[in-house]
Amino acid sequence: MKKAFANLKGYGRFYLGLRSFLRQKMSLAGAEAIVRQRMAARNANFLRFMERGVFGNPKSPFRPLLKLAGCELGDIRNRVGTNGLEATLRELREAGVYVTFEEFKGRKPMVRNGNVFHVHPRDFDNPHLSRHYQGTTSGTTGAGTRIMIDLDHLAANAPLLMLEHHVHGTLNTPVGIWFGTPPDPTGLIATLMRSRYMDAPLKWFSPALAQSAAAPLKYRLIAPCTIIAGRLFGAPLPWPQPVRLDQAATIAHWATKMVADHGACLITTHVSQALRICMAASEEGLDLRHVLFTVGGEPPSPAKVAMITRTGARWAPKYFFNEVGAVGLGCAQPQDENDLHFIKDSLALIQHPRRVPGSELMVDAFNFTTLLPSAPKLLLNVESDDYGIIETRSCGCPLETYGYTEHLREVRSFRKLTGEGVTLVGSDMMYVLEEVLPSRFGGGPLDYQLLEEEDQKGMTRLSLLISPKVQIRDESEVIATVLDALKRKSRAHRAIELLKQAGTMRIKRQKPISTGHGKFMPLHKAKLAQHPTEDKSS
Repeated sequence: MKKAFANLKGYGRFYLGLRSFLRQKMSLAGAEAIVRQRMAARNANFLRFMERGVFGNPKSPFRPLLKLAGCELGDIRNRVGTNGLEATLRELREAGVYVTFEEFKGRKPMVRNGNVFHVHPRDFDNPHLSRHYQGTTSGTTGAGTRIMIDLDHLAANAPLLMLEHHVHGTLNTPVGIWFGTPPDPTGLIATLMRSRYMDAPLKWFSPALAQSAAAPLKYRLIAPCTIIAGRLFGAPLPWPQPVRLDQAATIAHWATKMVADHGACLITTHVSQALRICMAASEEGLDLRHVLFTVGGEPPSPAKVAMITRTGARWAPKYFFNEVGAVGLGCAQPQDENDLHFIKDSLALIQHPRRVPGSELMVDAFNFTTLLPSAPKLLLNVESDDYGIIETRSCGCPLETYGYTEHLREVRSFRKLTGEGVTLVGSDMMYVLEEVLPSRFGGGPLDYQLLEEEDQKGMTRLSLLISPKVQIRDESEVIATVLDALKRKSRAHRAIELLKQAGTMRIKRQKPISTGHGKFMPLHKAKLAQHPTEDKSS
């Protein structure tokens, strides 16, 4: 009863605030002013976060770390004033004030100088949010993490999305989104944020996943209730239209119609779903010129981007995770397919070397700190499972005129798969799955996937899932190709040889698996195979 009352109270706040949220339309000049003001106030916003969100929050998981480091609020104020924000964060990181990816997800306790602190993902929740609506992340590296979706947070991120559309010339073009429905919050977020500064997306295509149909009633009601309320408040919010992953041609045809009627079209979705649309367009002979895809949620590879742009479509990456909002927006004058402007008015970012678990490999992991008071999660040097290149350069893109001069490139996950004690780093294996195998045996980047699972004896096996539509004559040749390519690409030659001798890798002829939110991850984890199929070991 208590939980039900809390849910009703939260949704009541949501709908009471929704009318004001939708009616306060933001102009381009207003969006620019907000970003410039936040850029000028970065240090002040960080110190406010430390005062209210950390030292003023008895439940903050960062307080014991700061205490061990002997660091008080006054010390941090002095260091920021003298050395700057990023230099202060590096000092704190060296002093033990950080949270690893595994600790943030609640998979391991925080251990510092022999002291053990047990943490749960909810310990990082922002205690000052109104908690309008609760959803879950996609959980591509484990169980989904619950997050708070607050209208103030959506309003804070809306200027960034408006600037993104402005620099890519799509402010006044028809928009379609292909995202799931609650408990996946992505579709609702995209719809409401767009409604803050322009009309709502014209179309909300939903992958119509079984997970959504089986969701608790409170999740199944949130989308229709929001749409009805939005329309009563004068905002034409779209109704989700079920479009399965194998029905991407429906969206391709809609896009070509929008181009014919309006001259251009924008589609926002995940990387693999954009690829599905473009593959369907190619199969049906559709021209996607004047269609822009703004995509995120998965690491884009050269192979995937090449297949998307081959249809004539344009491509703009984005880096976004629901715990904090926008991290990077696609450069309009990119150096490569994943060239992003870091959104430094909302976040601070440093890198720190860490060893990939179970491996001798080292990567410069991203460590994020939140600056906006509306962030659902409060982060202080919290490590994500991503690493990449951070560089400052002039590119000529309009985004740098707002102060976004730092670029993120080659962003990859160091998430790994293991078998027989062998660790495969994601970036190496993705190259093999998305480039080597399709060029050698046919098919495309969505036809191959590596699945880590346990067999009936409890042994960890690596199953190479290959779509049945790919014609394979000799499965042992496929495995040999994978291992040889890894040996050339990876520094862990002895480990690859061990993998080969152990016969840990096997082939399964089945359709690769999508996540609960419709993403396609080339590297996928499961405890047990869910589809008994014939397999062949190397």
